Amino acid sequence: MISIRPVAGLPEIGPGADLGALIAERAELTDRDVLVVAQKAVSKAEGRVVRLDEVEPSEQARELAGGEDPRRLEVILRESARIVRSRPPLVIAETRHGFVCASAGVDSSNAPEAGTVVLLPEDPDASAARLRERLRELTGAEVGVIVSDSFGRAWRQGTTDVAIGLAGIRPLLDLKGTRDSAGYELHATVIAVADELAGAAQLVMGKTGGVPAAVISGVEAGGEGSARELVIPAERDLFR
Repeated sequence: MISIRPVAGLPEIGPGADLGALIAERAELTDRDVLVVAQKAVSKAEGRVVRLDEVEPSEQARELAGGEDPRRLEVILRESARIVRSRPPLVIAETRHGFVCASAGVDSSNAPEAGTVVLLPEDPDASAARLRERLRELTGAEVGVIVSDSFGRAWRQGTTDVAIGLAGIRPLLDLKGTRDSAGYELHATVIAVADELAGAAQLVMGKTGGVPAAVISGVEAGGEGSARELVIPAERDLFR
């Protein structure tokens, strides 16, 4: 049976916080559990916060601002490898990690204070690996770790959480070559296991309740891989 438990009681995360210790104090972890942690908590602990009063917007940022704060658009431009689509002040960008998402992942919601924005971690997979190792050190448990964030989806309303970083998890389950109950051989079915786990955890984490982590038990998802495996490379983007 699968269970999803919120990690409640975590304080506001600040730069340099020992996120692993804070979680270990509040969560019972056992081997093969999956810990899902919101990107905001990881980014705050890693100091990935920018004060807008320290940002000088470029001319391009002013053009894209569309009446909103051009300093925020400047931060988005700095975090972008390329702009995919824009309709000021909305920007869809590809990040340096290869993610295509709104505002290159730059967000004001749940920021530490007014006038600041939170960026994605520099290397979310490495962030997940460090957190996994810290939890192993503190609890002795071999768990998988997912760093999650909310992404929109092409041709679908609403957002859902996806894995942008992971460790100790197989990101994809390739069913090609297996047969269904009617004997049909599957030719193109690949399940985004890590994304499904991130989305499931979001159901108990929420967006405004101050619960940035959850523990999933009862899922056999252990393995090795990278969240980059979930990204379709730009050269294979049929709609580019």
